[in-house]
Amino acid sequence: MDYNSNRKHLVLPEYGRNVQKMVDFALTVEDRDERNRVAKSIIAVMGNMYPHLRDVSDFRHKLWDHLALMSDFQLDIDSPFERPTKEKLSEKPEKVPYKNERIKYRHYGKTIESLITKAIELEDQKEKDALILMIANHMKKSFINWNKDSVPDDKIFQDIVELSDGKLVIPEELKLREAREKDFSQKNKPRKKHSGHRNDNRKHNKNR
Repeated sequence: MDYNSNRKHLVLPEYGRNVQKMVDFALTVEDRDERNRVAKSIIAVMGNMYPHLRDVSDFRHKLWDHLALMSDFQLDIDSPFERPTKEKLSEKPEKVPYKNERIKYRHYGKTIESLITKAIELEDQKEKDALILMIANHMKKSFINWNKDSVPDDKIFQDIVELSDGKLVIPEELKLREAREKDFSQKNKPRKKHSGHRNDNRKHNKNR
């Protein structure tokens, strides 16, 4: 019995063993022009295996890279793209810097702090008040999402003043949207299971 465990390791199993055999055959073709034709045929077969990806911008580029990978970078052909190398493949990506900024109230998030900083910078009082109202409403929604209970407006206003280091003054008689709170609270409540009408009808018919 010829088991897969005894066969040659597949570099890219998603293309299957037959495609790998085609790549191995291309390596044995001595004539360069013929080898290029074989490579293009292999690319066509590989592309037909994933037709839903044809519209992806770099799809064909990936196919040629995969062909080079399956040939262990030994297939000498005229590729329409820059040929990858083992060294390039083994390169480690640059370390992505992680922002370890402290967030005072995590349930509000960093965006709220950025918006408060923007509100402090605004000079037009109407724009400032409008932004404060928007910030406060969003904070109330975030608070309910975190706490799952209602929150008084005064608590939100107090947090805004604290987060702005007292640089923002809450407009008088500012009221936040109550609908937001009710809708969000209702959204987080578990749905009640409706009693089946069929069972009621069966009991009713049984008692007749």
